[in-house]
Parts: sequence; structure tokens; C-alpha cells
Amino acid sequence: MKDQSRHWFPRGDTKLLYEFLPADSSRQTHGLREAERVLGQLALTNAPLTLLDLGCGTGDSYEALSGGKHALRWVGLDVMDSQEVISRPKKNLPFCAYDGVHIPLADQSVDIIYSRQVFEHVRHPQLVIEEAHRVLKPNGVFVGSTSHLEPFHSRSYWNYTPYGFCILLRDAGFDSIMVRPGIDALTLIGRRLFGYLKLSAVFEPFFTIESPANLFLEALLRISGQPAERRNALKLVFAGQFCFFARKHTNHESIAHDIQVAKDP
Repeated sequence: MKDQSRHWFPRGDTKLLYEFLPADSSRQTHGLREAERVLGQLALTNAPLTLLDLGCGTGDSYEALSGGKHALRWVGLDVMDSQEVISRPKKNLPFCAYDGVHIPLADQSVDIIYSRQVFEHVRHPQLVIEEAHRVLKPNGVFVGSTSHLEPFHSRSYWNYTPYGFCILLRDAGFDSIMVRPGIDALTLIGRRLFGYLKLSAVFEPFFTIESPANLFLEALLRISGQPAERRNALKLVFAGQFCFFARKHTNHESIAHDIQVAKDP
């Protein structure tokens, strides 16, 4: 239960989203950073972990997530006609193909599912989220990012509101759901426009550092003394992408308390 003694009381659409807003930080983030954080915390148990990269594309996350000292079994999953899969360099990695709906893994066989900017391309998102819930172990974590106000790209089907995606997760049986802002929409629109001039690379750094609109909102809201929840809410309104975290429902003690997140600098 959140502390109701704070000086901000959400209204309207923000009130719907409030239960999914983190109170620790309002920094812009991205899916890989959130996966690394979760992996680092779960690895403290020293138990071998299995991570499924759902929509792995070229498999770039293998190097990023397997470089630590923890024992990690990485499995990549994607549809065979994905442009990223077609252009995938040959790697001796455990890649699997699937039909875009049914994940070919056993029930309760995965500790973490990571999915970065994939669900805007998924034809049947609710079914795939339910499959993700099925293959996760009890207390397993689903983490990643998807699109909100991002321009059409790479055969994308959908853009999700952060609230709508949280409801999809909850309907599939997930709890401890949180959403955080990613790169802002105006920067992504600028990137798309400048891409026609072969200048999209100018915008690439803003995927990993605070993008211009997010920087402006963060400064304005901090100056006005707004709490992290409200900063997150406003940045999510204008987000091109957002990150999500969800835990598979269990009757045991929630691991959400174990997933510590970095405080604002």
C-alpha cells in the first residue's frame, strides 16, 4: 500500500496508473538496463538461472547479460521471418524458433523472461503474455520494454499505453507490476524524420541517457517539488517507449522486495 500522506493525489488517467508507478526513481531507463538489474539481484542466490530472450533478434543480449560472474543459461526465441533473424550473423548460441504464439518450453522452466521492444510486433500479445506466465517459475520475473508513442516501424502492429499493458500483464496472472519511462516520443519522431536524411544516428545516445523532453520534464517537476510517482506519470504520458517489470503470481513472499533499484543521483 502506498503512502497516502504525500502531497500529490493522482486524478483522472494518472489515478488508473498510480498503482503501477515506482516511487524510488523517475530516471529514464531501457529494457536491457532493467534486465541487468533484475539479473544482478536474482544472481545473489548463486543458483543457476535460465533467461529467455523473447524476440531475441540477432541475439545481442547474450553478450550483455552473460558477461557477469553468475551462472546463466541464455535461450533466444524469435519467429523465423523476423528481419533481425534473417540478418542474424551465425552464432553458436541456443536459438529457438516459434510460431509467434506458443513458446516451445516446459511449464515453470525459466527464471527470467526478457523482451526488449518486441510486443509492438507481436500479432497476439495477450496469448504470448499468457505463455510467458506459463513458462516462468514461481517468483519468476518478466522484464523488458515496448512502444507507447513510437512511430510505425519494422512491421509493428501496436502501440500500448502503459496502463493498457499493465492490464494485459495482470489479466495473464502477473503481479508486482511496474512501468518506467523510456525515451520520449518527440525524440523518436525526430529520429524517424532525420532517418530520411541518413542522420538518425544523432539520436541514438538518447536511448541510454535522458532524452530532451524527459530532461525538461524531470527538471521542471523536480523544481516544483513533485514526488517520483508524479514525475514518472508525466514522463510516461509523453514516452515513446516504456519499461515493464512483472512477477509471476505465487502465494509465497514476493520477490519484489528483493529487486532493489538505483536511487536518483
